[in-house]
Amino acid sequence: MSTLQNTSSSSIIFLLTGVPGLEAYHTWISIPFCLLYTTALSGNSLILFAIITQPSLHEPMYYFLSMLSTADLGLSISTLATMLGIFWFNAREISFNACLSQMFFIQLFTVMESSVLLAMAFDRYVAISNPLRYATVLTDLKVVAIGAAMVARGTLIQTPLAVLLKRLSFCSSHVLRHSYCFHPDVMKLSCTDTRVNSALGLTALISTAGVDSVFILLSYVLIIHSVLCTAFRERWEKVLGAFISHLRAAAILYNCNTSLSLVQRFGKHDAPILYIFICHIHLVSSIGSIMNPVIFNSNIHTLKKAYFTET
Repeated sequence: MSTLQNTSSSSIIFLLTGVPGLEAYHTWISIPFCLLYTTALSGNSLILFAIITQPSLHEPMYYFLSMLSTADLGLSISTLATMLGIFWFNAREISFNACLSQMFFIQLFTVMESSVLLAMAFDRYVAISNPLRYATVLTDLKVVAIGAAMVARGTLIQTPLAVLLKRLSFCSSHVLRHSYCFHPDVMKLSCTDTRVNSALGLTALISTAGVDSVFILLSYVLIIHSVLCTAFRERWEKVLGAFISHLRAAAILYNCNTSLSLVQRFGKHDAPILYIFICHIHLVSSIGSIMNPVIFNSNIHTLKKAYFTET
């Protein structure tokens, strides 16, 4: 056992898991995932291309939309190789360093996506509550600074998790329960004390998804209050419908991430069917976030029509 514990982490090989019990059908199972990946990659790429090439879209709300598409692209690309490798070639092996890199980027882009949702909520609040000062509050320089802060925030949060994980010793089973590397999943395979890792991971979850979801909800409350105080109260139903779509998109991201993390950390009994269901819902919701830009884009136009026409 001591020999196993002293094994260098760089020499460890983990085994990823597809859908247990359905290995014979992995090729068929890969078809819907391929469609989702194709939709995510092509859709977000087209949105980025349109925003870059169309001068009329060079506005803060579309810059945030491009950041959301970039985060969605990064999230899809981060899981693409291992997911399709398992389904197509039964390529389950992944080195510790490769696993650590994949885990880092998955979490980084997830934090960035959460940050963009918060920034877009702030953008809408400024545009609706004080439209005359919108251009001066959200200048191009401030949008760039917000984007840099998103990347810095994700990097600062995820770097300690990766460093602490690299110091752990692994023995016995090296079989992961995902088709991609996920921090709590890797952490549970360690044969050393992981209480610090678990506490830091939970703190990272609360300080990102937890804090962002609270502020997003608060921004919607303030926006609705602003709507009801305007002279265009007859249009509040259209705006409320737009906000429900925004809340639904945010709820999918936060609920899936939180549920998967909490099941990993605090699940005392194995429940394979429930766990696998949550795991793949988390993956599909990440790929399915291609719908977020479409939802936000259509709702932005709804808000503009509701507030800035006939004024």
